[in-house]
Amino acid sequence: MTNEWDAVIIGGGVAGLSAAQMLGRSRRRTLVIDGGQPRNRFATHMHGVLGHDGLDPAELLDRGRAEARGYGVQIIAGTVSTVADDGDRMLVSRVDGTVDAARAVILATGIRDDLPDLPGLADGWGRTVLHCPYCHGWEVADRRLGVLATSAASLHQVELVRQLSPTVTAFIAAARPLSDEPADRLASRGVELVPDPVREVVPRGDGITVVTDEGTEYELDAIFTGGTPVIDLGFAGGLDLARSDQPGAPLMADMRGATSHPRIFAAGNVTLPFANVPVSMGTGSMAGAGANAMLVAEDFDRAVAQVTTGR
Repeated sequence: MTNEWDAVIIGGGVAGLSAAQMLGRSRRRTLVIDGGQPRNRFATHMHGVLGHDGLDPAELLDRGRAEARGYGVQIIAGTVSTVADDGDRMLVSRVDGTVDAARAVILATGIRDDLPDLPGLADGWGRTVLHCPYCHGWEVADRRLGVLATSAASLHQVELVRQLSPTVTAFIAAARPLSDEPADRLASRGVELVPDPVREVVPRGDGITVVTDEGTEYELDAIFTGGTPVIDLGFAGGLDLARSDQPGAPLMADMRGATSHPRIFAAGNVTLPFANVPVSMGTGSMAGAGANAMLVAEDFDRAVAQVTTGR
């Protein structure tokens, strides 16, 4: 048995629920398949979200699900195994064998952050191990902060963190060789540069101890780093969707969320790996509206064709 929908949204985070709200308000039969793994699930507070500063991200999702259901959207927990093209519809197969047919599909499955492979680092993710100065910076301002570089691009992160505190230690082994110019630039604002590789990160009460290969210990309150963005779209591999050459190979989509496939839209971190909550919400709203606009045009095209055929 195949369930019929106007739209199926794969992913129930802020992007997927924002798309669902737009489609529900447009009176579209909409299903959200939620894998239950939002990127910010490790955090208990979110910031930079106007009107919701400090709110638990889980509470925002609870509110979003309730709002979407109020417009008739159905939301289920599940995992998608494949998405296949079936002509004038898409077939979305779940791991449990259920098949959903939809005229439009929105991909909003988000992203996974692969952290540097260091003992203890992942244990503090979202608490004492942080990635976004805008999301977490205010809460650790003026404290002893570190930055674990993952590449030369991390030097920009060091500069952002220095805005938060005068006490910043940068572990730059992964950014080496570091020329005199960037080294002098960081040193000019008192950033301590540690060239020795980091061996482990040890939780310490409400802070951490960073231990280098030489055995030197650095007592910090928090450390910032950048994970490798991983966008897992294997379930849609048969569609050959266009992807960019940016980190994580995000999907290419226009302002409406339209991808290279006429029935596939995308929103959130699958298109913008570094988007925060409000940006992801915005792309979700646009993808929902974009999918509805496509369906509206198709409805009229079909109506015209029927009238013409009946003459």
